[in-house]
Amino acid sequence: MKTKVALITGGYTGEAEISYKSSAFVYSQIDKEKYDVFLIDITPQSWEYIDQDNQKHEIDRQDFSLNINNEKIHFDVAFIILHGTPGEDGRLQGYFDMIGLPYTSCGALTSSLTMNKGYTKAIIQDIDQLNVAQSVLLFDIDRPNASEVVKNKLSLPLFVKPNAGGSSIGMNKVNTWEELPKALEDAYDAEGTGKQVLVEEFVKGREFSQGIYRDSKGELQVLPATEVITTREFFDFEAKYTPGLTQEITPAEINADQKNRADEIIKEIYIRLNCKGMVRVDFFLQNETDKFYFIEINTIPGQTPQSFIPQQVKASGRTATEFYGELIEAALIS
Repeated sequence: MKTKVALITGGYTGEAEISYKSSAFVYSQIDKEKYDVFLIDITPQSWEYIDQDNQKHEIDRQDFSLNINNEKIHFDVAFIILHGTPGEDGRLQGYFDMIGLPYTSCGALTSSLTMNKGYTKAIIQDIDQLNVAQSVLLFDIDRPNASEVVKNKLSLPLFVKPNAGGSSIGMNKVNTWEELPKALEDAYDAEGTGKQVLVEEFVKGREFSQGIYRDSKGELQVLPATEVITTREFFDFEAKYTPGLTQEITPAEINADQKNRADEIIKEIYIRLNCKGMVRVDFFLQNETDKFYFIEINTIPGQTPQSFIPQQVKASGRTATEFYGELIEAALIS
């Protein structure tokens, strides 16, 4: 009998657009001979499965089951490819924990923590050979005086971003103090990010993104790194999703020492944050010092054909089908 997989997509934020693209690619790559895959769309309006005849079937949220032609379908595992709320911030994971359904991503606490960039930095800042940029975490109560708080504590240039956002939505680079108020407004007003803002001093260096996951044998597998070279001011939403604006080199051209250090740092980040499944860590390699600076961790990284993780899986010699099967099997035994 095939394993029944609920492939979760959609979402409550602007990142839903990317979720649909990611889940379409994952669906196309999963081994249908081994897995019976149901694409479940979760939106603020409904949780539903649309069958091949375009018929909609509402999920029973009591036990996350389906009723199709009077047959009750229970899933063996949830494969979460939902970026942003509620799939990346721990809400869906907490629900699945309560009903006892295994899933492929990090647990509820880790997912919730890592959506908060400021809190994540506090947990990983003492990891050996890992550095974090000077920063200020602003809450909604700080909004009236946010510019003055930043000026008193940080130096230009700066990155201003929603503390709980993704896909660089609401993020700006600030080169002058005159640019700061608008950047703060953009970050505070970004949809579904909790009205918290993280402001960080700019680190000049090469930018990398690297995946890591735990396989079905319990072993950590670090994927080859990707270097990101963009024609934009920084790797913003347009650079991420507009063809031609960014050059992505996988595997990255780094020396053996840099590779070994990056691999060990990323493993320690994964362990320190108690991660599960696949995650992606973004970091800078500072030009002057050759030191690694943490940017952020993504616990539901993009899975479009152009996304970093599929690139890295291919560069590692694996197929996407093998990789996604490994994530499903690891979730079933965890």
